[in-house]
Amino acid sequence: MPVCDNAATVVSGFNNVPPPVRGVVRDLRIRWALEEIGRDYRMELFDAMTPRSDEYREWQPFAQVPAFDDGEIRMFESGAILLYLGEQDPRLLPIASATRWQAITWLFAGMNSVEPHVLQINAIDIFHVGEEWAAQARPGAVKLAEKKLAVVEKALADRDWLAGPFTIADILMVTVLRCLDHTDMIAAFPALAAYKARAEARPAFRRALTEQLEAYSAPAGE
Repeated sequence: MPVCDNAATVVSGFNNVPPPVRGVVRDLRIRWALEEIGRDYRMELFDAMTPRSDEYREWQPFAQVPAFDDGEIRMFESGAILLYLGEQDPRLLPIASATRWQAITWLFAGMNSVEPHVLQINAIDIFHVGEEWAAQARPGAVKLAEKKLAVVEKALADRDWLAGPFTIADILMVTVLRCLDHTDMIAAFPALAAYKARAEARPAFRRALTEQLEAYSAPAGE
């Protein structure tokens, strides 16, 4: 497997997260991309419940994960890292201009048009469960999210992947959709549900998810 203790490429992640967010932390996106291209990498893991050091903040100023270092460049933000990896391998980002830019467009759509609405539902359901304001806000949040999901559903009506071939756009979008796994929202969109299942069946995804889940050696809240 590409996870290698002495690999030059380093990705940061967590070894300890609350149960409701296991399998959706954003380092999964980078693990998945690296698994798709068979590139060795190693993980630098932190306890999510412990403040990160000043040294780590020099690498990732928001103290989040993932951060990335391949010996050539140190960077952060999962979308930017996916673009960087895509620039290096056409299996993640095609060379043909039209397809390439469709993939980049959908990558940004996943981050900017879909993810904020999905994460709002996550925040309400997971981090503010039982609070009166959250119960009042949820129907509106669901309605807005469903509008975004319907757009993606329409785009997938006659294709397997957002840009034609599988790309970093699909890695981003599917990891966003997985944040709704605690709901039945995706089931209302058949093309979207099939798309998500198709992506999650990819061997590279399965390897990446298994590695991430196995890293949670000291589960929070248990």
